[in-house]
Amino acid sequence: MINQLTLTWTEAGVRQTQTIQHGQPSKNPGTVRLGRDRAKCDLVLDDRSVSGLHIEIFFDRELQEYAVRNLRPSNPPLVDGKILASGEATLRSDSRIHLGQVQIDVVSAPAVQVAAPQTVLLCGPAIPSSSPPTGPSKYGLQCPKCDRVSPYAQLSAGCPWCGTSLAAAMSVVLSP
Repeated sequence: MINQLTLTWTEAGVRQTQTIQHGQPSKNPGTVRLGRDRAKCDLVLDDRSVSGLHIEIFFDRELQEYAVRNLRPSNPPLVDGKILASGEATLRSDSRIHLGQVQIDVVSAPAVQVAAPQTVLLCGPAIPSSSPPTGPSKYGLQCPKCDRVSPYAQLSAGCPWCGTSLAAAMSVVLSP
């Protein structure tokens, strides 16, 4: 089971989406940090009302839920309409986070279990696995960064695990 959370917001008139997955690589392992500072943050928001290092989102294993922690007491976020001056707040599928003037909507994505590829399609001939696919074939894309395979139906925001663009991804056949 993969625990993930999807964030959506509008920046410079463009709707942005980012999926966060428990255990994904980050600049501060175990968390995903948001703010303006590219050197410190995993998710960068280019709005002057957002602090350089504003918040971090993490998965609480004990409670099996995502939470947010304020990293900037002088510019606290609003979480579900309440100021988060210190401590943590639980994130739910309908939560809203305000970092300065940026509103981030939280959507809990369901757990995704991806089948192992049966055949990898490259620019040349296919490389078969030890067992051929049975039943109708479904295709997905293998992320060029984390090598995980995503069904096409879930690709609107890039790789659901690491957020990498799938423009250069390898097409693969998924087992039924």
